[in-house]
Amino acid sequence: ERERERERVVMLLTSVGRFVARWSRSSTFLTTSLLSTTSRKTNSSNSSSSSSFSDFSSLSSEACIEKEKKFGCANYAPLPVVLQKGEGSLVWDVEGKEYLDCLAAYSAVNQGHCHPKIVKALVDQAQVLGLTSRAFHNNKLGEFEEFITGIFKYDKCLPMNTGVEGGESAVKVARKWGYEVKGIPENKAKVIFCENNFWGRTVAAISSSTDPESFGNFGPFAPGFEIIPYDDLQALEEAVSDPNVCAFMVEPVQGEAGVIVPKTSQFLKKAKEICSKHDVLLIADEVQTGLGRCGTMLASSFDEGTRPDVVVLGKALSGGTYPVSAVLCDSEVMDVIKPGQHGSTYGGNPTAASVAVAALTVLIEEELCERSEALGKLLRSKLNAVCEGDSRVHEVRGRGLMNAVEIAETDAFTAWDFCLKLKDNGVLAKPTHGNIIRFTPPLVITESQIDHLATVFQHTL
Repeated sequence: ERERERERVVMLLTSVGRFVARWSRSSTFLTTSLLSTTSRKTNSSNSSSSSSFSDFSSLSSEACIEKEKKFGCANYAPLPVVLQKGEGSLVWDVEGKEYLDCLAAYSAVNQGHCHPKIVKALVDQAQVLGLTSRAFHNNKLGEFEEFITGIFKYDKCLPMNTGVEGGESAVKVARKWGYEVKGIPENKAKVIFCENNFWGRTVAAISSSTDPESFGNFGPFAPGFEIIPYDDLQALEEAVSDPNVCAFMVEPVQGEAGVIVPKTSQFLKKAKEICSKHDVLLIADEVQTGLGRCGTMLASSFDEGTRPDVVVLGKALSGGTYPVSAVLCDSEVMDVIKPGQHGSTYGGNPTAASVAVAALTVLIEEELCERSEALGKLLRSKLNAVCEGDSRVHEVRGRGLMNAVEIAETDAFTAWDFCLKLKDNGVLAKPTHGNIIRFTPPLVITESQIDHLATVFQHTL
């Protein structure tokens, strides 16, 4: 199967080379470089290439990290591990060391790294037609929109690329609905958010943030956003009673805040009832929590009978192979958007559409939602068992395979240091908010791998 995949990649790059040959004056050099690089990697040959492009395949972890520091923007502080390969729940660094991935690219690879069905959909479509823009129709977009709206039972889909674009789009749709349907005076629309929310780092997203690292020295900020405490129905009632409020945007489980699960019974269901009473749209930010992560296709569904007015999806909508996001809602909301009022060059392109259909199909056919629910309970029970009686551990919490361990952070015991030790012991996890360690592995993780994770956690502890 891997050989067939390599052959398909060679065919794809051959097609690219032919395209370059037709349009570039330096086509002979570029085509030779592309094909020689592909052939060299496919045959695992160490022979030198005539291409002038540098071969970085043999760089050490230290050298890769140094290049990032020298040539890249320091907008992330990653763990000091350099990954070059992934399969299922496992990844390997450039030295060949194997790790159990317990982050899953912030829930983008719910279906597992390099799922063959999703990769095949990507390669097959990219070989035929990759991008048309929305200036023209393509033969894949309508199929994707019909497929996704059928699964989630909404009338319409607005395709975008990244999760934050999906969030921005949802806010725009809600504001326009507020003006044209609810009758809010011009430029007076408000959207309610919760403290410690996270939905990206665009100007609009940080304008709703309460995290100084996100908004510090990036002002002025977008107006019309108000903040209330998370999991506080009384505060929500007071906020949405303002007739100028058009929407309440909320994560069913707060991810970046540290996997904060609402303690209020049926919080989201009650929030929807409050919003409906005041003619306010409930926007569920399901970019991290959706698509099986919390044990159901939508985390909103945990509260039985809850149907948000607007749903934002992303990350695992492509299985980690391509940026794909989407906004779902019914016609009475979506139809306020008219041609020319919103768009994206890449949003809804045929490659993205094909990949998203494959990613959703894998989730359904492999019953990954049900798997997430069962294995999430198993993971929490094992972590609770190994942490029992240890005063340094405050709480193990989560829903489905979206979990976290909160520790009592001291100078000698930090979540960052703990994650470094986990890495040394072959498990990759990431701290958030200083004293919280997040465990969100691919949904294809096995019971034996969960046993291994618990054992390594106990040993590290």
